[in-house]
Amino acid sequence: WQRVIVEENPAFARFMGVRITPGSRDRIEAELTVGEELANRNGVMHGGAIMAFADILGGAASVLNLPDGARTTTIESKTNFVSGAAAGTTITATATPVHRGRRTQVWQTRIESAEKKLIALVTQTQMVL
Repeated sequence: WQRVIVEENPAFARFMGVRITPGSRDRIEAELTVGEELANRNGVMHGGAIMAFADILGGAASVLNLPDGARTTTIESKTNFVSGAAAGTTITATATPVHRGRRTQVWQTRIESAEKKLIALVTQTQMVL
């Protein structure tokens, strides 16, 4: 699964420019350079793009923890926006597990600037299908 997640990102993740780095079942990381296509009219990353970045990472983390033959989908997501990410900057995201059960998984994704300044904290629940 790890090779598939890192080398064969879904089309939307590729469109956004998400670069997932090799991780483990307990921690997965990615980076993204904020392009103008992801920015709002103020020149900072759009809140929806921030949420999508976290959702991509939480979903990938869930896939690493699924039993054979299972799939996953996001059923809940909560985002705390703390600061902005200017167009042209590179940001990182780190997803770690809060809960990994048989029917649901909960992941917390921390999105930070290159200077380690918190941009957003996202908690999402993934249903195991």
